[in-house]
Formats: sequence, structure tokens, C-alpha cells
Amino acid sequence: MHKIHGKTLQDLEFSTVLSHIEERCTTSAGKAKAPDILPFAKKELLLDALQQTFEYVASFENDNSIPGHYFDSIDQEIKLLDIENTVIETGSFRKIAGISQTVNTHILFFRKFREYYPTLHKKAENIYLTRDIIEKTDAVIDRFGEIRDDASPALTNIRRAINEVRGKINQSFLSALQNCNASGYLDDIRETVVENRRVLAVKAMYRKRVKGAIMGNSKTGSIVYIEPETTLKYSRELGNLEYDEKEEIKKILRELTDFLRPYAPLLTAYREFLSDMDIIAAKAKYAGDMHAVLPEITEEKEIRLIDAYHPLLFLTNAQKGEKTHPQTIALHRENRIIVISGPNAGGKSITLKTVGLLQVMLQSGMLVPVHPRSTMCLFDRILTDIGDNQSIENHLSTYSYRLKNMNYFLRKCNAQTLFLIDEFGTGSDPELGGALAETFLEEFYHREAFGIITTHYANLKMLANELPYASNANMLFDSKSLEPVYRLIIGEAGSSFTFEVAQKNGIPYSLINRAKKKIERGKVRFDATIAKLQKERNKMEKTSRQLKDEEVRAREEASRLEGLNQRIQHKLESYQQLFDHNQRMIYLGNKVNDIAEKYFNDKKKRPLISEFLRIVETENSKRNPSPPKAKKKEKLQQEKLVREVEKKVEVIREKKKKEKKENILKEKNIPKPVLKVGDRVRMPEGKAVGTIDSIEKKKAVVNYGIFTTNVNLDQLELVQAAKK
Repeated sequence: MHKIHGKTLQDLEFSTVLSHIEERCTTSAGKAKAPDILPFAKKELLLDALQQTFEYVASFENDNSIPGHYFDSIDQEIKLLDIENTVIETGSFRKIAGISQTVNTHILFFRKFREYYPTLHKKAENIYLTRDIIEKTDAVIDRFGEIRDDASPALTNIRRAINEVRGKINQSFLSALQNCNASGYLDDIRETVVENRRVLAVKAMYRKRVKGAIMGNSKTGSIVYIEPETTLKYSRELGNLEYDEKEEIKKILRELTDFLRPYAPLLTAYREFLSDMDIIAAKAKYAGDMHAVLPEITEEKEIRLIDAYHPLLFLTNAQKGEKTHPQTIALHRENRIIVISGPNAGGKSITLKTVGLLQVMLQSGMLVPVHPRSTMCLFDRILTDIGDNQSIENHLSTYSYRLKNMNYFLRKCNAQTLFLIDEFGTGSDPELGGALAETFLEEFYHREAFGIITTHYANLKMLANELPYASNANMLFDSKSLEPVYRLIIGEAGSSFTFEVAQKNGIPYSLINRAKKKIERGKVRFDATIAKLQKERNKMEKTSRQLKDEEVRAREEASRLEGLNQRIQHKLESYQQLFDHNQRMIYLGNKVNDIAEKYFNDKKKRPLISEFLRIVETENSKRNPSPPKAKKKEKLQQEKLVREVEKKVEVIREKKKKEKKENILKEKNIPKPVLKVGDRVRMPEGKAVGTIDSIEKKKAVVNYGIFTTNVNLDQLELVQAAKK
């Protein structure tokens, strides 16, 4: 693998991808590294980088999440360690111990979960594990970044003496404070602190009565601040001890710095390891945001991208809540070059950039947003010619620059090259430029290079149709609405829809006809034929989709009917078994009833028992001996069947009740006849018919012959009106 040219990365907007990686880094070292990410020159390093990113993405979904890798920058500390006789500040030691602890945690974690993260474990195993830095630092500096009292025996003694002297100072000061306060020499504030020393706030008129050192006075001069004479000697002693403490601390920090000095290369390795982990984590987060995967990497020269998204377009549209259209495209030995044609704004350039950017990202150790079944390979070179590229500094026109670029392509192009050219052949006379572009394309083809170009030139479309290992492609365009569909179709050239688009945009039809007459008739017919073929393809695709949908529906319906048939067959068998069982029970019941009736008449027990035993023996002779489990299973099946029948009966009953209620409601909607005395009536759900004897306050006295009752008129229905 060779280094990919910087112009290719610029044309494909790779720097924008790197800015996204930088945003997802958490350490300053990682953010500094992100803009310098380049495609790998060695295949082994690339495959390791891809696997590391893949393993980190996997950690987002399992229970063994990778520990945090954040660390404070130690660049300045490493520089100081490289210089003799330097001393590191107290806070820096905690940063060094922190980075050592973080790296140790990662090494031990990957050692424990090496089966989950084999490639990351391999990377961590190259780092030396030591607790010496942490233990030595912890012995000197506590977790708050302060020097420990027991950092050295001398420091222990000094700080013990300091505490004793401070106790004496406080005791002597309190004694002087009480005496002066009792004598009325002090102001209301009584005491304060000057130059880090406790002093008495003495009224100015009494300053000569209080022995001690004057440390200052108030702005108005009414108060004089005096350190009592009894505390002065202790203060001097405290000052000497604090000086000794500072000197001892310097000595301790110098010794600790000298201890860490040999570890400077290891600390550099720690910094590089954690910054690499930051980059890997950022790539993994980026992959998660794009739903990116690691496709199959094949040794064969083959690219088969399924549902591939342009990463930058995908993320931009996702923020806007808009849809991004994926593309499916394949390059292999039998189809090395694809010529994409079609109208402008149809998605040709995006498709070309998608392939290029995904290839560069993959070769830089990043996962790509494609379908998991996609296949990709590695190229030594990726050559691009995208955009205007007019060079004002070098006084080159667009076409001159493109010719210079083609010259570079001709020098570098071989079977290990992927070339991507947008608007191939433009910038010069269509006839001459098209002929030269055709020659270039033939040369790339003969060198067995792989590539994708976009063009409007008919001769390039025809050449792609003639070459065995090249093919045309077009971006689908709705011929009715003249709107792009953003779908790539391989195997057919696309029409530019020049005159159709012009007509849609309001250009007079007469001018379009005049333009058609100015060009060769053959070109118009050729473009019209392509447009017609595209329309036919659209119709065929629509019909094909409909047929597939109908086939799927028919298959689902057949499967549903087959399942239904099996269930009905099973129920029929169960019902037959239940029917046979019930018939046998009825037969046995009749037999038992006959015996019981006979016994009722003659009261003879012996014939009764004899007949009953005969029936039992006859029935048992018909039974097949079955194990208890089979009996239990049969019983459970029967109980289940009975429950199903009861449920169905209950459903039928509910249905009848519902129908009855509906009939009642319908009847309620029919105007009811006015009931009169003498009418024969009945209750809606009753069978007894009675005669109305009298009506009073919407209630009727109904005579049923044997008894009478009071009933609301609304609850009665007319059976027969009274005869007039």
C-alpha cells in the first residue's frame, strides 16, 4: 500500500470527517492527533486499526465496557524530566500518578477480557505495567495534592515542632488578649491578623501600655495592631521551622523528580497509548452515530457496497430530520469501470464521492455506513479529479489543470488504483475534449485500473457499452415530474433530459425546437432513445415491485390457509373423539338406568351386582392398556376440548344475547302504540299475557287471571288491542 495523495483527501472532504473525529475526542492529546489521521501505508497496521475500532464499538453493547481513558496533559512534565536538576511542581506528580493508574487499569482490563478485545489487548500488552510510580507518589503526596507529613522523617519532626509552637503561640496570645481586654486597652474588634500573625487591636491611646511589636494601624489611626511580647519569641521560632519545612519539601520533591526521571520514556508511551485510545474511542463514537459497520475485507479486487451512505450527508440530513438516499454499487474484475450519466442534480457526484470517501475512511481505520453484507478491498492509490480546480496562482484554466491532473493519472494508474473523475472531458470543445477523454478512458481500461466517472458525453457512454469490463449506469430521473429519484441503475446509460428540463423551466417550445434543429439528428435520436429506455425501465421496475408484493401476499395467504386448515382438521378430530366419548357415556348411562329400574322393581341385589360387573368387564375389555402418563395426557386433552366447546357455546350465547338486545333496540325505535284499558299485553321477555284493567299515572293494573300487578306502561308490549 502506498500513501494516498493529499489532493484526493481534499477532493473527498476528508478533513471534515477528521473534524468530526476531533469533536468526539476527550483529551487534548487526542484532539491534537485527530487532524493528522491519514490512510495507513501498511496493510497489517490498517487491519489492526479496523479491528480495534470494531471491538470498541462492540463494547457499547456488552456488559464489559472499556474503562475511561481521560488524562491531564503531562507534556510539560515530560520535558522537565528530560532536563537535569529540574524539579516538578507538587500538582504535576498527581497528574503523572493519574496517567500511570489509568494505563494500568486498561492493561489489567484487557488482560482480563482478552477474549472480547483481542486486538486491543495486543496493543495494551506492549505497554509496561508498573505500580512503582503510583506507590512512590502516594508515599509523598496525598490525594489532595499536599505533601504528606510522613514524606520523610525530618519533615515529620519539623511539622510536629511547628504544631507545638503554634499551640504555644495561641496559648500566650489568648493570655495577653484576656489581660488587655480586662484592662480596657482593646477596641471592640479585639484582635485581627496582619502578615499571617494574630495581633491585638489596641486603642491608640493605650499603645505604650501594651508590650510587643507594632505591626501597623488602622486607616483612621485610632487602632494600633500589636503582636504581644510573649508570642514574639514563638513567632520567630515558627518562622525558622517553616523555613526548614520549605527546604525539606524541596529536597523531597527533588528526590521524587529524580526517581521519576528514568520513567520519562515510559510516561511518553503512556501518553501515546491513551491518546491512541482516545482516537479509537472517537472513531467508535463516530461509527455509532452513522450506524457504521466493518465490511468484509477481501483479498480480491472487489468493491460491493450495499445501501452505502455518504457520511457527511447522512449526519447533516439526520440533524435536519431529512432522509438520505443510500446507493448500491459494485466494482470487480468483470466490471472494473462504471460510467454514470444522467441529468444534473441527480446525484451522480454524490455517488462518486460516496465511494471515494468510504474507501479513504476504511483505509484510515474507520468503520463505514454500509450494509453488513458489503465487501471492500484495499487500493494502493486513490486518484480523484473532482470540482473546478482552476488554479489562479499558477495561471491555469480549468481545462489546463484537468489535463495536468490526467497526466498525473497516466503516470500512477495501474491495476492497484481506484480513480474517480467527475464531469469527465468537460472544459474544452465538446468534440475534441470528448475524443481526448475517450482516449484517456481507454488507457485506464487497458491498465486494468478500477474507476467511476460521471459524464454527459455520448461517446463515453458508447465506449462503456463496447468495452467488455466496463458498464454504463444512470441515476434514475422521473420523466414526468423531472425530479431526481436518487437511485443508481447499473447497465444502462442515462439521458441528460436537456430539452425536457429546459421546457419545465419555462423556455419557449419554439426555441427548444430551433435548438434541436441545430444539432445532429442522430444525437437527438440517441438521447431520446436513452430517455425512452429509462422510462421503460421505470415501468418495468414498478411492475416488478408490484409482482413481488403480490407474490409475497399470495405466499403469506397460502401459509395462513394451510395453518387454518391444520387447526380445523385438529379440531374436527378432537370433536369426533368427544362425540364418540359422549355416545359411549350415553350408552353406559342407559344401561345403568335399565339395571337401576329393574332393581327398583324387584329389589334383588345379586342380579344387580352381576349385571353391573358384566357391563364393567365388557367396557374394560374394550380399553387399550395405556401408561398413567398417557391416561393423564388423554384426560388433559379431553378437558381442554371441553373447555374449548364451553367457550364456543358461551360465544354463541353472547352473540344471541347481543342480537336480542339489538332487536329490542330496533323495536324501541318503532313508535309504540298507545295502550288502553282492555288491551291484551305482556312483558318483553315474558310469555304470560294479561288484560289492562286500569291506567293511572303511566302505570297499568294488569290482570293475569290468577293475580294482578302494577307495571309501567313502558315495560309492556301490545299483544292484541281491545275490541271496540
